[in-house]
Amino acid sequence: MENKKGQLFILMALAIVALMAATFQIYNVLEKRSLVNTRVQTMDDFLKALEINLERELYTSGFRIIFLAEDEIVSTGGYIENFSSFFNEAFENGTVNGEPKDIMIGATKSDLIDSMNEKASKINANVFLSDVSTSYSQVDPWNVQFVFSFNLSLEDNSNLARWERFQEITTLVGVEGFEDPIYIVNTNALVSRKINRTIYEGNYVVDSDISNFYSHVFSGYYAESVNSPSFLNRLEGNLSQDDNGIESFVNLAELDSQGLPISDKTTTDHIYFSGQNPTHYGVTGMPSWFGVDDLYRRLEKYNLTKIIY
Repeated sequence: MENKKGQLFILMALAIVALMAATFQIYNVLEKRSLVNTRVQTMDDFLKALEINLERELYTSGFRIIFLAEDEIVSTGGYIENFSSFFNEAFENGTVNGEPKDIMIGATKSDLIDSMNEKASKINANVFLSDVSTSYSQVDPWNVQFVFSFNLSLEDNSNLARWERFQEITTLVGVEGFEDPIYIVNTNALVSRKINRTIYEGNYVVDSDISNFYSHVFSGYYAESVNSPSFLNRLEGNLSQDDNGIESFVNLAELDSQGLPISDKTTTDHIYFSGQNPTHYGVTGMPSWFGVDDLYRRLEKYNLTKIIY
């Protein structure tokens, strides 16, 4: 009888030990799962923050490169021969024609990558990039889009989690507020014209009242026009038409006040500063020197058909 009691006691003890071991194992699994989940959430949050930070940094890079391009135009008196090459050199090396530019400190491609690695190290992770590429384009009349794309690997140093994905960072840099390169080059920087979008689109002339059109011209406003060069075109001195083109009218009185020669031709900016000389018309209520052409139905665009002479 006592022997049976002893055997029962041993069995009960073994069962308790087994239960404790199983409980301990379950606890370890749950603890590890919780640790992994926490780590995954931390790294996921990091990737979201990384995207926001990169977009902000890419904007800074794009803005500074455009600023450098305009500074180069002012310094040399000539257009940027190839903006693609200019962009690549500035973003890759932080230089213009081999000369380091302080404004690009912290804004080059390697700076962006270093910034990612620095932030990753703070959460005990490593970032690896491959197939890195950069590009830009005029996506509408008022914005240049910059794109920074790469294959990303984010790896936790404790080997708890790992991400691999394609990442594309995009940002828009507005062209409003930048100087128009056409004016810089053609007036020897004596006449400044910043790009400001018109507030009169579609309402230039109401009945025969030209007040809005007059203000548009003398405020130096720009209007969208698929028959005019885009901002990026203007940086290169390319005066051909573009789907994202913009145009303004030249104030000949302003040129004359700077001692610049005046031509009797249309005051549409990219045509005035070109070798073209299409038929142009005066507009009732505008100064005698003001002229506008009717290429691509320009008179209709500004609703001037009833008041030209």
